[in-house]
Amino acid sequence: MSEMKKAVVIGAGFGGLALAIRLQAGGVQTTLLEKRDKPGGRAYVYQDQGFTFDAGPTVITDPSAIEELFAAAGRKMSDYVEMLPVAPFYRLCWEDGSHFDYANDQEALDRQIHARNPADVQGYQRFLAYSKAVFDEGYLKLGAVPFLSFRDMISAGPQLARLEAWKSVYGIVSRFIADEQLRQAFSFHSLLVGGNPFATSSIYTLIHALERRWGVWFPRGGTGALVNGLVRLFQDIGGRIELNAPVAAIDTRDGRASGVRLEDGRRFDADAVASNADVVHTYDKLLGHHPRGAAQSRALQKKRFSNSLFVLYFGLNQHHKQLQHHTVCFGPRYRELIQDIFKGDTLADDFSLYLHAPCVTDPSLAPPGCGSHYVLAPVPHLGNAPIDWAVEGPRYRDRIFDYLEKRYMPGLRSQLVTSRIFTPLDFRNELNAHVGSAFSLEPILTQSAWFRPHNRDAELANLYLVGAGTHPGAGVPGVIGSAKATAGLMLAEGA
Repeated sequence: MSEMKKAVVIGAGFGGLALAIRLQAGGVQTTLLEKRDKPGGRAYVYQDQGFTFDAGPTVITDPSAIEELFAAAGRKMSDYVEMLPVAPFYRLCWEDGSHFDYANDQEALDRQIHARNPADVQGYQRFLAYSKAVFDEGYLKLGAVPFLSFRDMISAGPQLARLEAWKSVYGIVSRFIADEQLRQAFSFHSLLVGGNPFATSSIYTLIHALERRWGVWFPRGGTGALVNGLVRLFQDIGGRIELNAPVAAIDTRDGRASGVRLEDGRRFDADAVASNADVVHTYDKLLGHHPRGAAQSRALQKKRFSNSLFVLYFGLNQHHKQLQHHTVCFGPRYRELIQDIFKGDTLADDFSLYLHAPCVTDPSLAPPGCGSHYVLAPVPHLGNAPIDWAVEGPRYRDRIFDYLEKRYMPGLRSQLVTSRIFTPLDFRNELNAHVGSAFSLEPILTQSAWFRPHNRDAELANLYLVGAGTHPGAGVPGVIGSAKATAGLMLAEGA
């Protein structure tokens, strides 16, 4: 096996950054190439009139995985970024005016559950025990293990079978909990990684135990401050990052990847190439000239993809003290709306929203006395619903503003300083996301672990994948776990 001296990582999302850090720390000279003018991928940052808007992930649930990255490079996370605890984790609200503060406080949880349905207090304890068991098997043991052969999958089989991994998240929650709103409160988490609670493997209930174990955190300065900390770490240990560097193709020679070519004609030779770009884009566009790329692209495009998102960023000239940092606003329908989001061919008349108000935790993200916010609505991807977002986007924005003003943020329109939208078209065009999917392949059981695109390509032996489209999947802990799995393979190969 030839020694790996030089690697190129395509895409500076969390997965690409985490992989590049691990490779550089492992002694491989690593170059990170990013298409856009800033690193972060989905965790991009917009600045506007003194407001800072994190574009993407704002719920950081496993700080230990991030600490481990800094430790791998011989550094301390606290020297690069400060993590602030978020409490409660979320406020969940319904249209009947009731709400549930989901916190890492057993007494407060028991009290709120009891008020809704006394029998569910005990049921919740049993659900939590189940969630912890899945967390131990599915996250601690398998989260950063690459599934390269079906044998790997079979060896994990008995545990997965014992945990009834074929059941859905909602199905498992419903076994323990009777109250419908509480069922929603404990099953919505899979939506954070692009999973339909009624179809996604019950393994994803581990997110609940993950949050109870490590809490929910927010970096001071926003998620962008964490991205910048990781970039600084990468550069401090000798890594090189190129921005405004869109990749045109992965070059191959003698059945291996030999480097990458940029759209401006520049070429980067490498002993190994890893892609944090969208997995369909990687095979279809970057490797489309190679039979492996064409075949894999065709196979992937037949798979089921996660929903997209409509995101609305807005700055207000005053605080809304009634808000929590993370608020989930459930619409009038749950199961039916989720069906429309994952299977529908049009935009539903109603919506469920996630409202982010980071100034609750960190007022520095807006000018003094002001508030920086974003709200997102899960919507169908472009393959299911070819909506003309250039027309529908502004209409949808207005509907969401009206809804928020009426129910959650009185006076919103008169306080509006700035706003912008990010639609499924932007996911497709800006992030090269296949059909505008926000989370890559849908995390159903038959598209998880070994059934997901592998961390190392099966035919081009020195081509690797990292990020949401490979194992273990989407979400910040997921893509950081994928980087650990992929780095392990790359460093073993180069040893």
